[in-house]
Amino acid sequence: MIKPKIVFMGTPDFAVPTLEAIQEKWGLTAVVTVPDKPKGRGRKLMASPVKEKALEYGLPVLQPEKLKDETFEQELAAIDADIICVLAFRILPRQIYTKSKLGTFNIHGSLLPRYRGAAPINHAIINGDKKSGVTSFLLQDVVDTGDILLKREIEIPDGSTAGELHDMLMPESAKLAIETIDLLLEGNFQAKKQDDTEATPAPKIFRDDIKINWKTDALTLRNYIHGMSPIPAAWTIWGDKNFKILKCRLSDDLGLAPGEFVCKDNAIYVQALNGALKLEHFQLQGKKALACEDFMRGYRGEASGKFE
Repeated sequence: MIKPKIVFMGTPDFAVPTLEAIQEKWGLTAVVTVPDKPKGRGRKLMASPVKEKALEYGLPVLQPEKLKDETFEQELAAIDADIICVLAFRILPRQIYTKSKLGTFNIHGSLLPRYRGAAPINHAIINGDKKSGVTSFLLQDVVDTGDILLKREIEIPDGSTAGELHDMLMPESAKLAIETIDLLLEGNFQAKKQDDTEATPAPKIFRDDIKINWKTDALTLRNYIHGMSPIPAAWTIWGDKNFKILKCRLSDDLGLAPGEFVCKDNAIYVQALNGALKLEHFQLQGKKALACEDFMRGYRGEASGKFE
């Protein structure tokens, strides 16, 4: 078989294992990612994780400011790609996703049509799902609605955070990309239309919307906190400081008002509605994230109080 021309489009760490897998099996013709962005106190320009990995392989990298830019469109057309693989990138206009001979596919972090949108992993944890997975589908104009090619499903261990599920899905995405490219190269397949009646939204989550409401039942609250962990992180107020809770577990009811906490047995327990939570990992404003037991070794504050 003649070596296929494959273009990969992606940005964050989540996309890197997939880039590596494709490069190692077929070799990529080019990589498309976002422009370098200023970060840190010095506002130094920093490349995306995908660009950094592409440069390690010596691959050509395209970084269009706008996807509808004529120059970018011409550059992509000149590559004459057989396949374009998209993972954790941007919404592609039609004139871009049609620039492949065998198909342009996206890998999405859910079992579509469940969780269409920018935050599928977060919403799976928030809703207490027992399973998750990744889906490859052919791109079309409406986001996350294209015909499905393949899926890979995994079990979600009880008490997992969004960050932990994110890490579980990274290698699954790489495996699915390889399987999907094989499928497109063979050409003997029939994509399956999504059932829009089964679709659920997974919109982007913003920090200002995720202050913890302690008047929530304990299981729902645990899932909510874990669904926001580690980013953007659900938060409450302890004294006059922001307090991010990153991991917790269910505990027996304390008989207190919602939000009231006690420190005992080298741990912090907080009352929710119909139950309590034992805090395991958190970050107090101005401090680094810590395991609760490490924090409590140096804690000299009140043995009880209330989160607001």
